[in-house]
Amino acid sequence: MTIVSNDPAWWPAINVYRFSSYFGVAAFVGVTYDWSLTFGQEVELIWRQHWSLMTVLYLSARYLGILYAATSILRFIIYIVQIWVGVLVSALLWVIIIARLHAMYQQSRKILIFLIVTFLAINTFDGVNSVLMTIHTSGEELILSGTYLCTIGYTGDALVLGSAAWILSIVWETLTLCLAVWIAVKHFRELRLHAAGGIIGDCFMVLMKTHVAYFATFVAVSCFQIIIDSSPTSSTSQYSLEDETLYGLFAILEAVQVFVLGPRLILGVREYHAKLVTDSDAATDVTSIAFQERVHISTSSSV
Repeated sequence: MTIVSNDPAWWPAINVYRFSSYFGVAAFVGVTYDWSLTFGQEVELIWRQHWSLMTVLYLSARYLGILYAATSILRFIIYIVQIWVGVLVSALLWVIIIARLHAMYQQSRKILIFLIVTFLAINTFDGVNSVLMTIHTSGEELILSGTYLCTIGYTGDALVLGSAAWILSIVWETLTLCLAVWIAVKHFRELRLHAAGGIIGDCFMVLMKTHVAYFATFVAVSCFQIIIDSSPTSSTSQYSLEDETLYGLFAILEAVQVFVLGPRLILGVREYHAKLVTDSDAATDVTSIAFQERVHISTSSSV
């Protein structure tokens, strides 16, 4: 049902709506700006390389992220699309993390089975939760003084289910970080005992830097989500400037965490690998040149 009104009493709601829309635009600009900064690396390290599962995961997370950020400017039908895109991209990022941990644990079958079982359990709940959220979410179109608005409402236990999904996500992210930190500390201790380091130590350092940055942003997003859910006015006041500010900051941080730092989980590793290959080729060329010079010198001296 569409509500049409020119009542001045709605003007504060219009102002809050316009204010909140700026955050959606900021999230979209941030995601596309990061994409423009890393596009050159993406072409070299993703498009021109041999295609694999990681290639598909990267491209899906990157371009679904741009779509998600673009649709955040719009409302209800797009809001439903956002729910499912968010679930899909989160699952893709978790597959990336599983692949990273599997590699860090030297392709351990036990750790792989444990991560896959946990992943399937949490994502099954998220899928069912998204279906229920879709069923219990409603939208209402308003035309107020010539301004088109769409309000989103929830019925039943939709908010409780959403909070439960966030708690499970926090458990998953904390678990994967602990596993990554534990194996990294173990490897660094082994390298120190054997007085070795080099490529293995640097590789673990790259993996940990990207993972910690991703997790730190996730913690910030989770804190905002908890504040929003526990706010006494979040379910009653649809036009509170404070609530809309929290929602806006939450949207920006979530876009950074999922659609900027998420793809960089792959891009950072590939950039490091490309640097290793370049350095290896350069060392080979130097060795080859030195060898040719020695051959040339010995030949000339014999003559």
